[in-house]
Amino acid sequence: MIGRLIDGRYQVRSRIARGGMATVYLATDLRLERRVAIKIMHGHLADESNFKERFVQEARSAARLAHPNVVNVFDQGQDSDMAYLVMEYLPGMTLRDLLKDYGTLTTEQTLDIMDAVLGGLAAAHKAGIVHRDLKPENVLLADDGRIKIGDFGLSRATSANTATGQALLGTIAYLSPELLTRGTADARSDIYAAGIMMYEMLTGAQPFVGDQPMQIAFQHANDQVPRPSAVNPSVPRDLDDLVLWATAKDPVDRPTDGRAMLEQLRLTEQSMSATQAATTGIQRTVVMPAALSPDIAAAQAQTQAFRQTGMTSALNVPKPSTAPQRAPQATAAHSAVASAPAARLKASTAVRRRRAFWLVGIVILVVALAGGTGWYFGVGPGAQLTIPSVAGQAPDAAQSTLEELGVVVTRADQSSVTVPAGTVIGTDPSSGAHVARDSAVSLIVSTGPAQLPLPQLIGADKASAEQAIKQAKFTVGSETQVFSSNAAAGIVLDAYNADGASLASNGSTEGVIYSEAQPVSLLVSAGSIPDVSDKTVDEATATLQAVGLSAAAGEQVYSDSIEEGKVIQAIAPADTVRPGDTMSLQISRGPEPVAVPDVVGKSWDKAKATLESLGFNLDYSFVADLRPEAFTVSAINPGVGTSVPRGTKVTVNFAL
Repeated sequence: MIGRLIDGRYQVRSRIARGGMATVYLATDLRLERRVAIKIMHGHLADESNFKERFVQEARSAARLAHPNVVNVFDQGQDSDMAYLVMEYLPGMTLRDLLKDYGTLTTEQTLDIMDAVLGGLAAAHKAGIVHRDLKPENVLLADDGRIKIGDFGLSRATSANTATGQALLGTIAYLSPELLTRGTADARSDIYAAGIMMYEMLTGAQPFVGDQPMQIAFQHANDQVPRPSAVNPSVPRDLDDLVLWATAKDPVDRPTDGRAMLEQLRLTEQSMSATQAATTGIQRTVVMPAALSPDIAAAQAQTQAFRQTGMTSALNVPKPSTAPQRAPQATAAHSAVASAPAARLKASTAVRRRRAFWLVGIVILVVALAGGTGWYFGVGPGAQLTIPSVAGQAPDAAQSTLEELGVVVTRADQSSVTVPAGTVIGTDPSSGAHVARDSAVSLIVSTGPAQLPLPQLIGADKASAEQAIKQAKFTVGSETQVFSSNAAAGIVLDAYNADGASLASNGSTEGVIYSEAQPVSLLVSAGSIPDVSDKTVDEATATLQAVGLSAAAGEQVYSDSIEEGKVIQAIAPADTVRPGDTMSLQISRGPEPVAVPDVVGKSWDKAKATLESLGFNLDYSFVADLRPEAFTVSAINPGVGTSVPRGTKVTVNFAL
């Protein structure tokens, strides 16, 4: 699939993720020169009408939504045997990835994410759409900070609200009791899933777990979700109440839709902020709905309508340019008047009068033709116009300028590394050219740098990588060297963009889409750090300096294997070592001194075990080994209590 051109427009670059119904790929929209995410239904499902219908339903449902917290859907179609869906590409991670990395989120992080999720749900519910499969995997956290809900593959209009006799759809861990028991869902089913996600963010775990899916489903259908504070005592009670409200078993006891829960979430956040400012002596009370506060079940909090509006703009598709028409050329008629013979100069007056009449007519005709020609080429259709410079202007302003001049304007898109996207590059014909009135002029608008695939850089030598960068129409950025035990000196370990973020995907840069002419910085191996153990300090220092490292004497420790005064090892200042860093030399103090124990008067079997455990070399009569329990130590040398290095020879004398 990688490299395939879908529908003559979408070039597949790499795989992003794989799910139960489809696989999502990163692709380039060749028509608009932008990166998109393209979801392709699995081949074995494309032949089944119900799955295909559900796939198309996702496109229609999501396309109806224009909200900052919902992933945009651009296109949907069929290419040969493949059903596909084109969506907005959001580089970043999912909420599931974030939970895997951090486990429990802070209260502030949870509130920020839930605010965005509920904003998207509020828009969907207002449009009459129920998501039905809300879970952390479908909450996208973009690198630029945007949070969006995606994957409306199981969504349905709320007016349908029908049960299904098919296998239960969705993810068990986030399905509401009514979906599990009756197979029906409305906006409150999404609220239940949002409450489960909120519980998971606050505690780092799902409320119900089991070895089999049916065990989890049984708990959702019959048990009440516990308070998050039972697992994480730092969770405020207000958030406990909000989670319990959202996950009430009976849908009637939950918020009616995303807007209702969003408004309560914001009131809860305000209440918590007021609690934190309690030192001012001012306290604020937030009235929760009945499901939150049983003691005041009659109280209802009046809510404000929450509305998000989205803006759409028409995409101007450039019309085919036409060649300017050549202006007609006016020609003057010249008549030759023959001279009359001398004999005819005496002709009659009538003849002379007729000749004078025709001469006046010719003069009038010539004057008229000259005037018409002047009008035609001066202010008429044949007038020559000079194309002004509109480079750097907004397209609409530039088009107005050209149309006021008297030409027909068409637009054409062109990539540019110097002109920002949405700005005019120039015209065709170019500025200063002369054209006839009503000629066609193409207004060239920048789409920004072209999005091009990177070559494979990791594992190549530095020179080859730099050449590949230039050939692929990028610029060579900075070079950083680090020592590596896994790659020889000069081998590229990684590549980075201008912001210092890695360009590699799964250890490879091949096919990764990047903006034309942007700098590609390289992380290059400086080779491995040399082994300086068992060298003198001077020898170790010289060895490290030879590869660009400095050395400094560090701590001295005992060593049974390294001679006193020599280097045991060179310790790096950090996990990553660069040329110029200083290595700390760990220096041996020789074997650690040991006090000779008091074994005089002990049987040889016990005394020998004690002395050998301390690392002494023993000098004794081997006859004692024949009956060690019968021999008693009478004296040792060095004497009892003497501090000597490990490995020192100790002489033992015996008495029977």
